[in-house]
Amino acid sequence: MSDLLANLKSPADLNDMNLAQLEQLAAELREKIISTVAQNGGHLGSSLGVVELTLAIHKVFNSPEDRIVWDVGHQAYGHKLLTGRLDKFSTLRQLDGVSGFPKRAESEHDAFDVGHASTSISAALGMSAGIDIQQGDERVVAVIGDGSLTAGMAFEALNHAGHLKKNLIVILNDNEMSISPNVGALSSFLSRKMTSDLFLRFKKETENILNYVPGFGKDLVNIAKRAEESFKGFMTPGMLFEAFGFDYFGPLDGHNLPEMIETLGNLRNIRGPVLLHVATCKGKGYAPAEEEPAKFHGVGPFDPETGQVVAGKPGAISYTGVFGQTLIEMAEQDERIVAITAAMPAGTGLCDFAEAFPERFFDVGIAEQHAVTFAAGLACRGLRPVVAIYSTFVQRAYDNVLHDVCLQNLPVSFALDRGGLVGADGPTHHGVFDLSYLRHIPNLVLMVPRNELELKRAMKTALEHEGPFAYRYPRGNGEGLSLAQPVEPVSIGKGEIVREGKDVAIIAVGNMVGEALRAADILAEQGIDLLVADARFVKPLDSEMILDIAGRVPLLLTAEENALAGGFGSAVLELLADNGIALPVLRVGIPDQFVEQGTQAELRKLLGIDAAGIAERISTALAQDKASSQD
Repeated sequence: MSDLLANLKSPADLNDMNLAQLEQLAAELREKIISTVAQNGGHLGSSLGVVELTLAIHKVFNSPEDRIVWDVGHQAYGHKLLTGRLDKFSTLRQLDGVSGFPKRAESEHDAFDVGHASTSISAALGMSAGIDIQQGDERVVAVIGDGSLTAGMAFEALNHAGHLKKNLIVILNDNEMSISPNVGALSSFLSRKMTSDLFLRFKKETENILNYVPGFGKDLVNIAKRAEESFKGFMTPGMLFEAFGFDYFGPLDGHNLPEMIETLGNLRNIRGPVLLHVATCKGKGYAPAEEEPAKFHGVGPFDPETGQVVAGKPGAISYTGVFGQTLIEMAEQDERIVAITAAMPAGTGLCDFAEAFPERFFDVGIAEQHAVTFAAGLACRGLRPVVAIYSTFVQRAYDNVLHDVCLQNLPVSFALDRGGLVGADGPTHHGVFDLSYLRHIPNLVLMVPRNELELKRAMKTALEHEGPFAYRYPRGNGEGLSLAQPVEPVSIGKGEIVREGKDVAIIAVGNMVGEALRAADILAEQGIDLLVADARFVKPLDSEMILDIAGRVPLLLTAEENALAGGFGSAVLELLADNGIALPVLRVGIPDQFVEQGTQAELRKLLGIDAAGIAERISTALAQDKASSQD
């Protein structure tokens, strides 16, 4: 048997393949995806679930001239393999390797950069409108999952698309729905026949004839349209999309290649907005992923023979785990605590909370804006909502944080998971902007705990604070500290000197405190005495501690795993300027660029924000100062 995938040069080669070859290629795609994700980790279930759909799209449409826009991009591994990235696919999600998401700079076949949910229909509609303006004839296809359709942005785009009547095909990949055999067979038959050229011509000609019937021709057309819509609505779940102005077809079996190819071929010729509803099985073709789709949605390296995930970094509990356990302990003592997440109960460590307190747990779907304002409403009733969302996704709810929570000074806690560099998911998922976009909001307290014990103290402090409070913590394991002792809150706006020194001072937040302490050990071997302070709070700053340190050393560094622009270091510079202190200050953090994928350790080294990089920065600065003083 020939290796079809290895010999595939471009998706255009699919045109020469028969059905048997396409089915063989589907098997080869699954094998390659499984073996690669088993080594590198990644989003397995979603990509396995759309193999046949991906093949059908690329057989019918002419990429890159026709634009294919994948929502989120978790499901795009097959697309990458079909579009010239087989040779580099083993580098998936690695430093300088193939991105885990569609990326325009990586391939002309990636029509749009994605990583956050619910953007596909908006982007695809913009492309379709652009094609009209430029008088082109290319087609645009948006592929969106049922989860992404829970976000308001997707419905805003559907509404606009129905209004504009542009040529747009939206494929709803529904991997939560099961179709009974009879309904599935009927909907498949209807979708294939009602999208055929013969039916469409008959429909149009009949409409034209009826319109010319004197007196009541237009009434007959309206009656016929309502009858068609009623019939389709009775047999299919498409009435919602028809109301948005889309022609709805489906649901179809997304794993039935010939039906998918025939239907997409028909839809390619339909003008105006069209929605095709396909039902797929997440993890299709790999039994462990089919049986545990949540586990294999985003998974680390695993044994492909057994499906057993390779043990992660040994030792301490993760920060996410500490958060989840602590919130349960707090909720047992305080009935006001309510937990909210946006379609990430497992990722944010809230599964056990949901089981322990089902009436006090809310998963709002991919709707971060709603999550924040919903929390504000709960706070108005005297509850203490805790909104647990990845740092990168809180960006989607900025106005709600500012207007609906902070303006009203409501006691909502924001637990910002994955603060800082996250690793292999790359620039769409690094949480390196939160300190910058939150610290300037009035009424908001912003804390960055340096270890898991400080995280527990942050949670306690937030609960007792009569106003909005945000704390961010990194992806990965803690330091292995004992968490058994009772947790006391900290004084808001008070930092801590964790190592005394006289030559240079570094004031850090979060996990950069640990890097600073390790840098101090490196510098001690060079005879440099480094003071290390944990600011704890980005807002309010511990002005007294920072100004005292600034008066004791000739050189000050700030360190944060956040964008330098507008971040913690900027806040320290503002404090010094406001107090008329002229002191050399070096800022360690994320430069003005988007950081690519790689392990957290690789990226910190690359950016010079690990212990070695910090030590080198200080050594160089001191050497330069010494040289200039001798001139």
